[in-house]
Amino acid sequence: MVGMEGLRAMADLLRNRVGRRPRGRALTVALTLLALQLGQLAAPAWACGCGAMVPGDTRRMTVGREESVVRWDGEREQVVMQLTVGGDAERAAWIMPVPRRATVRLGDPELFDELHDVTAPVHRERRHFWPQDGDWPLLTGDGTAAGPPPPWADERPPVGVVGRQRLGPFDVARLTATDPGALDDWLDSNGFALPPRLDGALRPYVLKRWEYVAVKLTPQTAGAPLTGTLAPLHLTFKADEPVYPMRLSRLADTPQSLGLYVLAEHRMEPASRIGGERPRVTYAGRVKAKTGPLADLAAGTPFLTAIGQEFPRPERISGDHVLRRAPSDAPFQQVIYENRLRTVAGIPAWLLTVTGGLALAVATATASAVRRSRRPQSPPPLTPTPPATPQPPAPTAGIDHPGIADREPG
Repeated sequence: MVGMEGLRAMADLLRNRVGRRPRGRALTVALTLLALQLGQLAAPAWACGCGAMVPGDTRRMTVGREESVVRWDGEREQVVMQLTVGGDAERAAWIMPVPRRATVRLGDPELFDELHDVTAPVHRERRHFWPQDGDWPLLTGDGTAAGPPPPWADERPPVGVVGRQRLGPFDVARLTATDPGALDDWLDSNGFALPPRLDGALRPYVLKRWEYVAVKLTPQTAGAPLTGTLAPLHLTFKADEPVYPMRLSRLADTPQSLGLYVLAEHRMEPASRIGGERPRVTYAGRVKAKTGPLADLAAGTPFLTAIGQEFPRPERISGDHVLRRAPSDAPFQQVIYENRLRTVAGIPAWLLTVTGGLALAVATATASAVRRSRRPQSPPPLTPTPPATPQPPAPTAGIDHPGIADREPG
């Protein structure tokens, strides 16, 4: 699938080639708009993993968001689903395979409001000392195999309708079928054409003798398109192990995202990736609510696990999600940290520290120099003067010295 950068490059190339001619300019505008629309189609979509939407006629329907809760008590499984849909389809069919016979009723929409509040990430503030990208002076950033074909009979048996009921905007039929073609005939006779690709995707469920819940969606107002958040549907059936059907999502043309809540006695996890990225736990913990839809559904299965998974290439989805007990019941909740620079009176602490350190170093050096300049200097050592040699007095004229005159030369 062509990425947005490639589409923009294609539009730029066409603009450079034909942008100088009036007709070329119009063509460029049209191709640019087409490129942008293709880029929007390449955006990820929420996986309708629990079944398949089949719009009536040639209308378009998209599942903007799907939320599902799986509750398993060891014997029975309950699945509560809420879809947000858009498009121009006035009617649609929704197919969900189930391992055993199911009962269907309307769910409580407040259940998902409670789940949003419980599993929401916790926002915490985390302060850092040194500046990071976006802090002054670093202002550069922005603050997760089918078996052999069955021996088909020469004549296709009709679809067995176990029950049919009207629930709000839903016309619900619980069906049995021995081959996908029988489902095709039933949907066609009720005004919906089953795509050939879905025919093949249903074969593994037929092999395992699963049953089906077919839901016909019609708006409350005649002639109005199906759009917005639909009322939840609550399915209950026996199960040997908790399973969430995902195989039909392999028919999607765009990357898929799965969001799943699981209620059980212990923390749960998918047994495998089934062709997608590694499943991630976004919340794990015991339900603390004492009243309300969540408390009612969690009775006997008090541990809530929220799981998310991405499917960049839906065609690689290899099966359904089988859920198993996790190695431990360790609680977990996402934490979103808001990084803030540590400040003192509005001034970055690192700047005060660096400035203060420099000032202290300068002051220390200055004080040391002043002390050295004021220190008294010692006089140079005195050199001792040698004693003077005595000289004999000179003779004085006219003075007789005793003994000299009386001496005789001899």
